[in-house]
Amino acid sequence: MSVAALAATLAVVVIGSLLIGSTVASPSALFDPSHVDHAVLVKRWERTLLGLAVGAAFALAGACMQGLTRNPLADPGLLGVNAGAAFAMATAIAYLGAHSLGQFIWYGFAGAAAAAVVVHLVASVGRDGATPAKLTIAGAALTAGLSSWTTGVLLLDREAVEQIRRWQVGTVAGRDSDVLMTVALPLALGAVLALAMAGALNTLALGDDLARGLGRRTAVDRVVVGLAIVLLAGTGTAVAGPIAFIGLVVPHVVRRLVGGDYKRILPFSAGYGGALVVAADTVGRVVLPPAEVQVGVMATVIGVPVLIWVVSRGRRAGL
Repeated sequence: MSVAALAATLAVVVIGSLLIGSTVASPSALFDPSHVDHAVLVKRWERTLLGLAVGAAFALAGACMQGLTRNPLADPGLLGVNAGAAFAMATAIAYLGAHSLGQFIWYGFAGAAAAAVVVHLVASVGRDGATPAKLTIAGAALTAGLSSWTTGVLLLDREAVEQIRRWQVGTVAGRDSDVLMTVALPLALGAVLALAMAGALNTLALGDDLARGLGRRTAVDRVVVGLAIVLLAGTGTAVAGPIAFIGLVVPHVVRRLVGGDYKRILPFSAGYGGALVVAADTVGRVVLPPAEVQVGVMATVIGVPVLIWVVSRGRRAGL
């Protein structure tokens, strides 16, 4: 897999996202304010940028999660990120009077961060600290509990159901440039932390004992990687909803193509994660006209066959 192939893929999906929708727009309209399609292309450009950012965030978080737990089928939801965001947003709508997208973003991020912290604290109890197995078990347990509580809140408040329903499916529609600017800092910080920890993830993949023998402070490494996951997946989930399969499928496929070096897995995952979200969003605009299919649904439709294909190839190859 080459940088040129990634660049070409991104160029194709971005151009497609700008031009394809309920109407086919002219490319020249983006640079001509007087053109009838100019306003449409500006909105699609904002939507495309958000899709690239969210997709990159979920894929980077998924790659970090798989490295942190040494589980190639892990995804950001394993730390309770999605469940924490959903519970915080449902509670804020039902009991704290939240009603705007700007409020939803911060409540969702706070819930995601709190859930990840609780998972890490629970997993840290006992000998050996927060091992991959203990993180997985603690995350699954908290996710189950928070999901049940969220359902309880929604059953008691019909307004919360209506407001959170669209977010739960996963969408980048209806967000303007102000939303992207709001989440740009935490996404950028999370991406920098994740990419900076590529070497640490390579070492952690060798096992904790060997990593410590090579001079790594594994507990600190896990905390920093966990913070990157929270910033990326928490912010992405808060702004676009829990878009499934991006954090699972993209790093898994990239690993098969570029090998096990996280210095290559992480940047390629970010690029292809953004491309997949934008492509899924574009297809969702035209597959059932005049309605749109949300990107969360389309990402699952695309992701499931890809994952099955990759797994079946791995089995045939004896992997």
